Amino acid sequence: MTSANDEVFLKVRDVLTDALGVDDDEVEPTTTLQADLGAESIDFLDIVFRLEKTFSIKIPKGELFPDDILNNPDYVDGDVVTPAGLKELKSSMPHADFTGFEDAPRVSKMPDLFTVNTIVKYVENKLQAA
Repeated sequence: MTSANDEVFLKVRDVLTDALGVDDDEVEPTTTLQADLGAESIDFLDIVFRLEKTFSIKIPKGELFPDDILNNPDYVDGDVVTPAGLKELKSSMPHADFTGFEDAPRVSKMPDLFTVNTIVKYVENKLQAA
């Protein structure tokens, strides 16, 4: 029998394979959306739409993929995410794994936070809250 986590993962994998045109075997929990799967900014909108439809949830703009934090000078200094920015990111993205990112919080490393598992955890949190 599959656990709820496995079911969510399988559905997220289906969403990503459809949205990004990748094979199932390319989508693992630690796979990053941009570096590993080639997702571009427009793909994130499609992924959000497909997740909403697949799981019957509403994903407010910027909740799954926060973008406004990086435009705030209190949170970013050049390519470095400030301590206040890191705190805000963690608050905005409790579903993300910040291991490694905390040691070198660079804006250029932000895409590495968006893994398949980040999406799975986000969806699980949304479903539990419903």
